[in-house]
Amino acid sequence: MIYIASDHAGFQLKKEMANYIKTVLGKEIEDLGPTAFVETDDFPDFAIPLAKTVAKDKDNFGILICGTGQGMCIVANKVKGAYAIMGYNISATELGRKHNNANILCMPGNPVSLDFAKAIVKKFLETKFDGDQRFVRRNQKIADLEK
Repeated sequence: MIYIASDHAGFQLKKEMANYIKTVLGKEIEDLGPTAFVETDDFPDFAIPLAKTVAKDKDNFGILICGTGQGMCIVANKVKGAYAIMGYNISATELGRKHNNANILCMPGNPVSLDFAKAIVKKFLETKFDGDQRFVRRNQKIADLEK
């Protein structure tokens, strides 16, 4: 399952990305909020539930969108089993999946363009973890830190 959430600064892009993921990429998606634009909302109120939900099942993925994407990324990475990356370009997004087995993509609410944001989301959702032993070993060291 793919989960998506934002704060007020990412609200419009969240709606666009949810529609794109469902209609163009043909993937099942669940919007974890907000359901309405509220200028005074706080990003942790949406990042925490999404990160906890994604961390429960290795087949889950999440997308978080706030003003810069960075606040959401910081919060998500505090949750055990959540591995969030910033989707600032296509190559870094691909490597975050291939090498780090990231399960959450964080994005700024004001991307360079809507097409650029769509390309990053597509790359994130279509890229598989490489599984090479060196990446498994490195990721295990991160998991050990969470214990």
